[in-house]
Amino acid sequence: MATQTTITPHTQQPFVTRVYPSESDLDAIVRKASDAQRRWSKVPLKDRITVGRNFMEEFKKMSDEIPMELTLQMGRPVSQCLGEIRGFLDRADYMLSIAEPSLADVPLVDTDKPGFRRFIKRVPLGVVLIIAPWNYPYLVAINSVLPAIISGNSILLKPSPQTPLTAERFSLALSRAGLPEGVVQVIHLSPELTAHVIRNPIINFVSFTGSVSGGHAVAKAAADAIGFTGVALELGGKDPAYVRPDADLKYTVAELVDGAFFNSGQSCCAIERIYVHSSVYDDFVQQYVDLVKVTINSSCSDQLIGALYKTYRLGDPTDSQTNLGPVVSLASAERIRKQVSDAIQAGAKALVPAELFPAAKLGTTFVAPQVLINVDHTMDIMKEESFGPVVGIQKVFSDEEAIKLMNDSPYGLTASIWTKVSENVESEAAFHQIANELEMGTVFLNRCDYLDPALAWTGVKDSGRGVSLSKFGYDQLTQAKSIHMKFTM
Repeated sequence: MATQTTITPHTQQPFVTRVYPSESDLDAIVRKASDAQRRWSKVPLKDRITVGRNFMEEFKKMSDEIPMELTLQMGRPVSQCLGEIRGFLDRADYMLSIAEPSLADVPLVDTDKPGFRRFIKRVPLGVVLIIAPWNYPYLVAINSVLPAIISGNSILLKPSPQTPLTAERFSLALSRAGLPEGVVQVIHLSPELTAHVIRNPIINFVSFTGSVSGGHAVAKAAADAIGFTGVALELGGKDPAYVRPDADLKYTVAELVDGAFFNSGQSCCAIERIYVHSSVYDDFVQQYVDLVKVTINSSCSDQLIGALYKTYRLGDPTDSQTNLGPVVSLASAERIRKQVSDAIQAGAKALVPAELFPAAKLGTTFVAPQVLINVDHTMDIMKEESFGPVVGIQKVFSDEEAIKLMNDSPYGLTASIWTKVSENVESEAAFHQIANELEMGTVFLNRCDYLDPALAWTGVKDSGRGVSLSKFGYDQLTQAKSIHMKFTM
C-alpha cells in the first residue's frame, strides 16, 4: 500500500503519513462526488451561503490549534501563522458577500421584444478537482474551495504532501457546518494517481496552484482526458519592483524588505527582483541592506512602518521569538544556495554577511537572507524563480529601461511601482502609462505581495491562466446557460 510522509522542515523528522487510494477506490470517490453534486446543486443558493457562513464559524473554533500544526508541516514561524488564518477568513467573508450578485441571473429586459424573455443563468460545472499548494495552504485553497461549493459544485481537494492536514481541516469544518456528505472529499495522491483522476471523464474542472512543471503535467493529463476538462493554473512568479526617483525611500525600503523576505520568500508574489533608478540607487541599496540586518518581527507590512526594529532571528519556527524560519525542504535550500552562488561567480556581489545568521548551515533547511547587487539578466537570480529569502537589485536609468527589464521574464504574475502619486492627473498618468506596458496579471502602486479578494487574481505567460477571487472567480467555476423564451397566444 503506497503512502506519503510529511517531513517537518526544521527537524527533518517524519510528522504525519497518509495512505494513497487504489485507482478503483479513486474512481469510486469521483462517482460519489458526482452523485453528491447533483443533489447539492438543487439546494437553494441562500442555504448554500448559510453553510459557508457556518463553515467560517467552525473554522474559527480551530484557530488555536492550527498555527503550530501548520508550522510543523511547512516551517513558517508559529508567530506568523495567525496572519494566514485572518487572511483566510477575510477572503471567505468577501466571496460569500458577493455570491448572490455574482451568481444571479442576468436579464436582458432592455432589449427583449414583446412576447419574448431572455436571460443568462450561471450553473455549476459539476465535479471540481482542487490541487492546493503548501506555502499558503489555507489562504490559497479558500480562493477556489468556497466559491466552488457555493456555486453548487462538489470538490475533490488534494493538498500538497507537505501540508496534508490543512485539507482535512477544511473537510472537518465544512462537515460540521452542515455540508452534505460527498460534496467535499479529501484525497492524498501520488503524481500518477493525480494524472489518473484528472483523466476521469467525470471531472469537469481542475484548479491547480503550484510549479510550472506541475502545471504542464496537469494540462497534459487534462488534454489526455476523454472529454474537454477545464483547467486553471496558478503557477510561479519572478515578481519585480521598480523604484522611481521620487519614491519615498523610507517607506519603500521597508515595504520591499517585507515583500521579499516574509515567509522566507516562499510566495508566488514575493518580491524577487528590484529595479532602482540611478538617481536614488545608492541610497536605496544602503537603506535596504541596513533594514535587512535590523528588521522587524512582523507578519504585516502595514505594521512595519514606524515600529521598533528587531534583528531577524533565523531559527526554530516553533519558538515564538523566531521571525524567519526554514525553507520547506533540503532540496529547496540547496537550489536557492546554488542560485546565489552562481550569481556571485558570474559577478554579483552579496551584501549581507553570512555570519549574521549562524543557523544557516549547509545540509539544513535554514537559508540566510541575502541581497545581491551587480546583477543582470544573464543570471538566473534575475530571471528564474527563487522562492527563497534572496533578492537582486539592479540599477536602471529610465522608465523605459525598467519596463523592458520587468517584462524580460517568462513569468507575469505581479509587479509593483514605487513613486509619488497624488491627486494630480499628470502624476497618476505616469503610473498608468507604466502599468499599461507591463505584462503582468496585477500591477501595484506603492504596495506589493498582497491579494485583494475584490480584484481578479490571474497571471500571464508562465504564471498561468484562469482567474480566482472577485466576481470572475465565480465565473470560472460556473458556466453560462442561456434561456430564450417565446410566449404563445
